[in-house]
Amino acid sequence: MAKLDARRLPGFLLDPGPSWRVVLLFGDDAGLVRERAETLLRAVVSPDDPFGLVEIPRDAAAKDVGLLAAEAATPSLTGGRRAVRVRDATDGLAAAAKEALAGKGPGLVVLEAGELPARSRLRALLEPAEAAAVIACYRERGAELAASIGRVLRELGVGTVEPAALDWLAGRLGEDRMLMRRELEKLALLAGEGGKVTEELVLAAMAEGGAASLDLDEALMAATAGDLATADRALDAAFAEGATGVGVVRAALRHVQRLHLAALAVAAGAAPAAAAASLRPPVFFRHKPAFERALRLWRADQLAAAGEALLDAERRTKTTGMPDAAIARGAVLALARQAAAAARH
Repeated sequence: MAKLDARRLPGFLLDPGPSWRVVLLFGDDAGLVRERAETLLRAVVSPDDPFGLVEIPRDAAAKDVGLLAAEAATPSLTGGRRAVRVRDATDGLAAAAKEALAGKGPGLVVLEAGELPARSRLRALLEPAEAAAVIACYRERGAELAASIGRVLRELGVGTVEPAALDWLAGRLGEDRMLMRRELEKLALLAGEGGKVTEELVLAAMAEGGAASLDLDEALMAATAGDLATADRALDAAFAEGATGVGVVRAALRHVQRLHLAALAVAAGAAPAAAAASLRPPVFFRHKPAFERALRLWRADQLAAAGEALLDAERRTKTTGMPDAAIARGAVLALARQAAAAARH
């Protein structure tokens, strides 16, 4: 069986069918790996069987290559299907996975891994196997992430979601799947069963939880609008709420890239308000004045150069040994100083 494509995946997770023996979930989004594995396990294991799910430590499974196959072949107490779960899977489990593929019994082995290159032994073994499914779990973006957010909110009982609110959430909650789910659970609670999620409700939910993303948004908007003091204070708040240096630099890069797109439209003759309105996801209503002010201060070529400087800052957070928060603060405040200089002229 080849890797499952996006169209088949939702149905497979809810009903994998009895012919599958091993499922490998891997990728750079650990939260998404876990979320999909748990959806799959709920579909396989009867809620009435307290022994229907067995977790095997990775090292134990690697040491005893027949252990996964033996556990998968053990009958369920209630007559249903049994699942065997291994977290943090690596290529050291290739021999055990091969035994599980050839084993007997109806049980399903679920392997959860981090990033695996195409040449990894686990992928090379399982991707062509008829009784195996391989599911890539990379960070979702754009329309794919927005669709996932909408699906989770519906699962949590929300009635409707304004498109603008959904786009805003997709632009802010894609880095950490578990954090995203916690924020959506809070949002669903505020909306109520069958309620409506609006931009205003999203802002209230994020602010109530002291989310670092809101403080970071304020810092970036203030920086590119030339408000150095506000940017510095908001950065302090964002770091206090748990923002990381790398996360700040990446968020700044996304913000500058969006400004660059809008600045190109301005250079082609669009008004700043119209250029901002054309972006997807749209600029959050609270940030429109600062975003439009930034478009009056920055040219497209200056924003392109700022993007290059931020890419260099991200590299330095990983290679120089300097505190990443200090590098991030310097990069954001450099934007603020450049915008403030433009405002004075």
